[in-house]
Amino acid sequence: MDAVSQAITFGISVAYKNNSSTLVPCHGLTSLILRRARSPAKPSSRISHTSLVRASAIQNTKTSASSIDLSDPEWKSKYERDFEQRFSIPHITDVLPDAEAIRSTFCLKMRSPTEDFVGGYPSDEEWHGYINNNDRVLLKVISYSSPTSAGAECIDPDCSWVEQWIHRAGPREKIYFKPEEVKAAIITCGGLCPGLNDVIRHIVITLEIYGVKNIVGIPFGYRGFSDKDLTEMPLSRKVVQNIHLSGGSLLGVSRGGPSVSEIVDSLEERGINMLFVLGGNGTHAGANAIHDECRKRKIKVAVVGVPKTIDNDILHMDKTFGFDTAVEEAQRAINSAYIEAHSAYHGIGVVKLMGRNSGFIAMQASLASGQVDICLIPEVPFHLHGPNGVLKHLKYLIETKGSAVICVAEGAGQNFLEKTNAKDASGNTVLGDFGVYIQQETKKYFKEKSIPIDVKYIDPTYMIRAVRANASDGILCTVLGQNAVHGAFAGYSGITVGIINTHYAYLPIPEVIAYPKSVDPNSRMWHRCLTSTGQPDFL
Repeated sequence: MDAVSQAITFGISVAYKNNSSTLVPCHGLTSLILRRARSPAKPSSRISHTSLVRASAIQNTKTSASSIDLSDPEWKSKYERDFEQRFSIPHITDVLPDAEAIRSTFCLKMRSPTEDFVGGYPSDEEWHGYINNNDRVLLKVISYSSPTSAGAECIDPDCSWVEQWIHRAGPREKIYFKPEEVKAAIITCGGLCPGLNDVIRHIVITLEIYGVKNIVGIPFGYRGFSDKDLTEMPLSRKVVQNIHLSGGSLLGVSRGGPSVSEIVDSLEERGINMLFVLGGNGTHAGANAIHDECRKRKIKVAVVGVPKTIDNDILHMDKTFGFDTAVEEAQRAINSAYIEAHSAYHGIGVVKLMGRNSGFIAMQASLASGQVDICLIPEVPFHLHGPNGVLKHLKYLIETKGSAVICVAEGAGQNFLEKTNAKDASGNTVLGDFGVYIQQETKKYFKEKSIPIDVKYIDPTYMIRAVRANASDGILCTVLGQNAVHGAFAGYSGITVGIINTHYAYLPIPEVIAYPKSVDPNSRMWHRCLTSTGQPDFL
């Protein structure tokens, strides 16, 4: 069976080269979406066992989209039923119908954290802090009147309003695990991200409030399930009390790992029946494969994901934890580049920020700083040379302003660099350093023009990843950690938790990993960034 390390890089992005509004399949919806065209992206050729979940999700969506008959007067209700079915969240009773439901032990009015469950479980019927299983959160909140509206996503050419509801997150009145029988495990996978320790902390604290006393951390991601030299780390409120004051991960991170079958074998051997997985698209693909294997074996294990990607490229969600901190920390790098450029004769500052497939950090950091003259992201193609190229505009800035600041996302401009087949341990293509490339091309261009310049290049990537979460991310991490535990106790598995239109919701993992979320070049946010930088179209 293929290793979890291969379960991470598969997605299909359908797009068109023309700039007109065109009917294209949007794989996050079971519909045809009327959307502005984007540059095409090539799917990865590496398709492993665990990554098939993405392929399946995309194929199911394509099938549903093509089967919608817009001439059918009932198409809206059929679409809504189809959407509800796709976004239904798996429950342990799907494969274990005899699983017993008991009154929740999570009740903030009834007991102290040290009270044991003697003589039954405490309850308080007058406490109204529970979420009803039928509560829903609206996925889309803008009703577009025309497909030509900025950022419009429409089901049909008339942009008809169709309701799309997903499950609200939070504690349920009935739970499917007895706290004294729970052994919960937490793992952190992929790269570092501000807020990892905050999420770990609140998963542990919330588990203890439910009454769980057997909580462990699996060191160094999925690798910890197979490496005999790595032992479980016992976790408690005392252990995690102050870990949020530091960056990094208490448990350590790594990429790759053993096969799905080996991981589930390890879960059974260790007696783990709740698994909390903190990671990005690839980690979630692995988590979903673990969930599927547990269902196949009909073992009572709740697998719950918490989306961790500093790039903010998880579908449907307002943002993922670490993103706000990254944007805030990037201000320091951009301001340093501005001071260097502004203080030098013909100074140019180049800042490279994170963003393999999506330019959210570069876009929002540029918008927040007000000091960036050119922002380059993977979603928006550009020329370097020529009458409409970046370098020509840079020359104009030097002539008129005397200095300039460029902010680039790491995935931007890869078409200018030599392609390699190198992959990291997660299966991601190793990107070329476009920041260094544009620095070199800038020097070469101005030397040919006999114009003296002073270029400073700043790459703050690892400084940003390692910091502690700011206040905004700290709140987000707190609520995500709490809701992950609520979801597990409610019996849900194969789900992830996120913030959607300012509300917290549960989503089935396949729906959030079908492909990376990206910046829409016709969105209002990108337009705001262009208004701030004043940059022209570089094509």
